[in-house]
Amino acid sequence: MASTNDQLLVCDLTQSYSPRGGGGVSTYLKEKRRYVLESTNHRLLQIVPGPETKVVEDGRSIWCEIAAGGVENSPNYRFITDTKPIREVLERFQPDLIESLCPWILPWTAIHYRRRHPATALVAGYHTDFPDAQVFRVAEKLFGHQLARFWRWQSCCYGEITYREFDRVYSLGETSAANLTRMKVTDPDTMSLGVHTDIFHPDKADPGFREEMGLGHTKGPLLIYAGRIDYEKGADQLIEMFRKLPRDLDAALVMFGDGQLTEELKEASAGLNIAFPGFMSDRGGLARALASSDIYVSAMPSETFGMSVIEAQACALPVVGVDAGAMPSRVSPENGVLVPVGDTQAMAQAVVDVWPGKVQAMGQNGRALVEREYSWNATFDHLFKTIYPKAFKAAEARVQRGPLGFRPVYKFFNGTA
Repeated sequence: MASTNDQLLVCDLTQSYSPRGGGGVSTYLKEKRRYVLESTNHRLLQIVPGPETKVVEDGRSIWCEIAAGGVENSPNYRFITDTKPIREVLERFQPDLIESLCPWILPWTAIHYRRRHPATALVAGYHTDFPDAQVFRVAEKLFGHQLARFWRWQSCCYGEITYREFDRVYSLGETSAANLTRMKVTDPDTMSLGVHTDIFHPDKADPGFREEMGLGHTKGPLLIYAGRIDYEKGADQLIEMFRKLPRDLDAALVMFGDGQLTEELKEASAGLNIAFPGFMSDRGGLARALASSDIYVSAMPSETFGMSVIEAQACALPVVGVDAGAMPSRVSPENGVLVPVGDTQAMAQAVVDVWPGKVQAMGQNGRALVEREYSWNATFDHLFKTIYPKAFKAAEARVQRGPLGFRPVYKFFNGTA
């Protein structure tokens, strides 16, 4: 049985990858590779969607892309449906531990592999609050509230069935840990993500940025959002909020990202001081944009961590967001304002309240919070020195129990939906 004292082959497995480098999971994969190569003697196999199947071996790093079709209205993402190439890659390299970073399809590829190789430890990262963000909110728009509650309950059942098969499950905060508890996941670990405070720094501000966005004629607060332009992220609510700002505030808004609502929201915001510059893949470019703005805004109610929020705070921006998901763990009255989910009038008023008198103090407090609590080295120290050892210990106990001692695959979910 392997342990973290040995040279391990660790495998990351995810659907949530953008080759252009944006997104929380994509950043996580990049930073994990850096940590493994610089701070450990382990090997790392990372399996992600791509335009074609290919495997690139580079020393202790193995990068594998699996051919996958694009996601409609999300041009930066692909979704793997054919798992045969993944199974072949796993059999070829035979990792000691597999970390699954998304809820759909691929966790079961890892589970079936583990059934053939029982000593393999399985870890699941709960990076997306999928029952709410990907199921309930979509179903509510399509079928109404009652059916949406049923589908959320069904997705929680699926989560219970899936995560019970893993040796350890971690969340990105106490709120998402509570969601795992709803799925009857016992004793989940929690792990914060990190940010490079030398890259995301207020010194990156560029006085020419507003003009570059075509908003140089405005004199009020420059609001900024970075993320997918879709319903899940609440992008439409930001446009609605902007319409409710006082005209004499002379505000402007920059919406970085792509998604299913991009063209619709561009049309809806015609004539308003709103720019849609597209997807920003360069982290330095995003840092420049954030540091050159005044207030970060987000209407996303189901953040499991909020990577873009702490990147904005690292650039000394106050945050105006919603009182749900991971937001209350990131945003306090000292560094921003939270409003009820869906209350765009309250969000507009929060922007007015913050600008201009509270911007500097809130921004400095946010920067201090990030410097104090969020670093990538601390993230991966916790993963490799705490979570992974627990997973190997659980895997060893599972092997000793033998096939007849496995936990039942399913038990009826009786939590609230």
